[in-house]
Amino acid sequence: MKNVRVVARLDVKPPYVIKGVHFEGLRKVGTPEGLAGKYYEQGVDEVFYIDCVASLYQREILYDFVEKTAKNIFVPFCVGGGVKNVDDVARLLHSGADKVLMNTYAIQTPGLIKEAAEIFGSQCVVVSIEAKKWDGWWECYTDCGRIRTGKNAVEWAKEAEDLGAGEILVTSVDTEGRRKGFDVELTRKISENTTVPVVASGGAGDLSHIKNVIEDGYADAVSIASLLHYDEFSVGQIKEFLASQGIGVVI
Repeated sequence: MKNVRVVARLDVKPPYVIKGVHFEGLRKVGTPEGLAGKYYEQGVDEVFYIDCVASLYQREILYDFVEKTAKNIFVPFCVGGGVKNVDDVARLLHSGADKVLMNTYAIQTPGLIKEAAEIFGSQCVVVSIEAKKWDGWWECYTDCGRIRTGKNAVEWAKEAEDLGAGEILVTSVDTEGRRKGFDVELTRKISENTTVPVVASGGAGDLSHIKNVIEDGYADAVSIASLLHYDEFSVGQIKEFLASQGIGVVI
């Protein structure tokens, strides 16, 4: 039986971690280095650091914040936001990232996925899919859930894997921040149509939501933000609950 990873998601608008609803109405919840350190101490399996305005503002990645956050955590650290080319990937890896997350520029230039995977290995390349549901299908969005692409999310997930992505982060724009549950159907469709690990994100409001997206959405990992940021549950409590439900976790 596989162990499901519990991932702490930090949506960063430097110098703060922020949280909103549907990526809007953002409020500050702490600093990336402070929260990453806190969740590491609680036993989180991985940390995702996403500069959620780098692509939107078309500015450079702020590497000093990445380095500061990476310094005191010793679990896999995935960083994304504004990754435009393999030089950005190399510099993020040099700044302490173990994996690099890409969305906007990967959709605009799919060859970036292939080039990064060939140079650094598929295990370093995570493709982020932000999707919104329309009549029976999900459309990919870029620039922090703001820009429509016309791309089918499930088809893009398959294409991204074929290009060399080693993992896929799936965030539902519809459920993000609403805390009423993940888009289980979207997660399941992508899980069923790819062979790489799928990380479910967007919508955890209680522990049952996490259980549902693992059991019914076939998620390999769950990305948690609000439940951790507002101290409703610790990483340990989430893992203990999953273990009590017969779901494999690293305690």
